[in-house]
Amino acid sequence: MGSVDSINVKELPEEECWLLFRRLAFFGMSQKECQKFEKTGRQILSKCKGLPVAVKTIGSLLRFKKHREEWQSILDSELWKLEELEKDIFRPLLLSYNDLPSMIKRCFVYYAIFPKDYRIDKDYLIKLWMAHGYLKEYENKVMELVGQEYFDYLVSRSFFQQFEKDDDNNIYGCKMHDLVHDFAQFLSKNECISIEVDGLKDPIINSSYHEQVCHVMVTIHRNGSFPDSILSLKRIRSFLYNFDDSSGPLAPNMLPKLFGELTCLKALSIGGNDIHNIPKEIGKLIHLRYLDLKNLEMRKLPEELCGLYNLQTLDISNCINLEELPQGIGKLINLRHIENDRVWSLRYMPIGIQRLTNLRNLTSFVVGNDNKACNLKGLKYLLILHLDFRKDEGERTNEDDETLLEKLKQPLNLEKLCLENYKGNTILFHRMMSLTKLKELKLYECKNCKHLPPLGKLSSLESLSIWRMKSMKRVSNEFLGIESDSTSSSFIFFPKLKNLGFYNMDEWEEWNYKIIRKGEEDDDITIEFSDMEEWKEWDYEITIMPSLVSLQIECCPKLKALSNHLVQNTTLKKDIYECPLLRYD
Repeated sequence: MGSVDSINVKELPEEECWLLFRRLAFFGMSQKECQKFEKTGRQILSKCKGLPVAVKTIGSLLRFKKHREEWQSILDSELWKLEELEKDIFRPLLLSYNDLPSMIKRCFVYYAIFPKDYRIDKDYLIKLWMAHGYLKEYENKVMELVGQEYFDYLVSRSFFQQFEKDDDNNIYGCKMHDLVHDFAQFLSKNECISIEVDGLKDPIINSSYHEQVCHVMVTIHRNGSFPDSILSLKRIRSFLYNFDDSSGPLAPNMLPKLFGELTCLKALSIGGNDIHNIPKEIGKLIHLRYLDLKNLEMRKLPEELCGLYNLQTLDISNCINLEELPQGIGKLINLRHIENDRVWSLRYMPIGIQRLTNLRNLTSFVVGNDNKACNLKGLKYLLILHLDFRKDEGERTNEDDETLLEKLKQPLNLEKLCLENYKGNTILFHRMMSLTKLKELKLYECKNCKHLPPLGKLSSLESLSIWRMKSMKRVSNEFLGIESDSTSSSFIFFPKLKNLGFYNMDEWEEWNYKIIRKGEEDDDITIEFSDMEEWKEWDYEITIMPSLVSLQIECCPKLKALSNHLVQNTTLKKDIYECPLLRYD
């Protein structure tokens, strides 16, 4: 293949560089402060050689330097003069890298294990950092939150790009610029490598750095075979199999060798392969902290897995044939995350799960009738729970689901909860008000529920999304938690709610609240929440969703109007689609 014309991409012009630089470096400064730093800033900028990624990185570094002496120190740094650096681009990157705290430096360099243009999942990366001991708990912050802080720090310094965000504007995926990736590889000094196997020939791993390699990601294309030379890397701590559209399978007969030889592994990812059996040799990986088996074909896991006492994360997502977890799972005392999304074939959760006092996240809980099964009372340490009522749907009654949900009074520390395919007529939240730490709630396909539960009483709730509640026609007092005979004159509902979404609510027509209080002659007096002046007359202090910043409503064809408190909120971001009758201005 060839091209008619080639385009030589030149450096960014000086003034364009300056606009990009000042947007980052002068962020939050007054015009007077900007003038004070401009001369030094332009001198620093000239050393970036017109390379946008260098400008962005050094600008992000200076954004956090508020004294002229700090800027002058950057300008005078000896690093600009280093001749042994392979590329000019590395000099500004090295200045920014040297300014990182030592623990975050290790987190950055670890990215060199991934190939260029690799899309990384943020939570995946944080769990890998955690597996290698890069995240230390401090000031009562758990490792996952420390990892989030480290990730955000690297984002603020422009080491990541091409962000993927969820509906709440939170980053869940990103990539690294090719030049920044080269820099990470330069710093890793062959400690982190990415290997591609394309063909039958075993890729050559230079014996001179066998002792240096600690972390390996392998991509085996369809016509390739597993490189035996990897088994000679006795010191490696990470073996990650990169499964994508061009990948070939990892031969199952390689697993006993892999597990038997690479006994120092702390992170192992073999998900996506056509593997029907996990050999007992996995029990030899006693240092393992992260294990990714997602998308595999096995029906059960070996009991030997329960000897991996250091394991923190077990990912079995999309293992659609998996029927049971090992009975000895309670021995995994350090287990924090069980990712079992879309494992529909699981028959129950082993009773030993209730002994996992460090367990923070269980994607989906399966309730079984077996005497080996754990019930919901065993989840008192859990922080994240997804309850899917889809299994054996034809054999259950509405009352069965309501009885099961009633038992959710037990896990008091829940921070995230998702209910899906619930068949009950009522969501019994009057017994769930003990969930004082609940921050995120999602309700999917609760098709028989005609009314929303009193969610306004959840004092810590920050995010709420409701999908396909087919029987609900109105949102009124019960949503906020107003009792019909309330004698109070002061109300605050949803005090911390930031994001609220309703989706595919086919029958929803009305959204309004009313207070009924006794008049002087015992006549009921109704005050609607749209009657603002009447509130004041009756000395009512009513606050609804004071922290709300985002409202999303999609595919609600019968809804005619929003509640008045939302209409009057002029700073609220409203994203409303396919609601032809809705007036909200």
